[in-house]
Amino acid sequence: MFTGIIEAVGHIQKITPKGGDISLTVESGKLDLADVKLGDSIATNGVCLTVVALTGNGYVADLSGETLNRTAFATYKAGQKVNLEKAMLPTTRFGGHMVSGHVDSVATVVSRTQTGRAIEFWLEAPTALAKYLAEKGSVTIDGISLTINAIDGNRFKLTIVPHTALETTIEDFVVGHQVNIEVDVIARYLERLMMGDRAALQSGVGGLTMAKLAESGFLR
Repeated sequence: MFTGIIEAVGHIQKITPKGGDISLTVESGKLDLADVKLGDSIATNGVCLTVVALTGNGYVADLSGETLNRTAFATYKAGQKVNLEKAMLPTTRFGGHMVSGHVDSVATVVSRTQTGRAIEFWLEAPTALAKYLAEKGSVTIDGISLTINAIDGNRFKLTIVPHTALETTIEDFVVGHQVNIEVDVIARYLERLMMGDRAALQSGVGGLTMAKLAESGFLR
């Protein structure tokens, strides 16, 4: 579990293909690795990765085909900057929101506007995620805990203050840039809970979604 408060910006040193999966070597910048051991989790651009080796100035992690299909990692190259956060401790100050590191999909930056000292971004999420996005609700973008300030269908606005821009990769976002998005975990569980026993009828492929259940009258 993470908070979405970025601790450091690192960069990808090496991407090694391994039979459909990849091995990722990350230089971790100012992230303190003194208390990190093999098997620990580090959110890397919002993706919870398991440390399988320590390199002295960073770590190595494996990414499965599922992770590559769900995230923007499939397009990353060596040298790419990444936001880093170690897993939270029971004593951690909870400055962001509950972040699982289980990315839902990829969103796209559709506009960038300077507003005073802040930067305003509009992003477009996959249509299926729109129901989980709420004005003044939380969303995780490339591992950063952010507040949604406006909603327009499956598009949402973020207002980035100078400190966040300075301490994360978000300063580099341009129109067309793809980011990892994780919706609020409470919204996902609440939807599933509201299905009740009907959740057992849902299959992995072509199953009963909330929209289909509503259409069929199950939710009336």
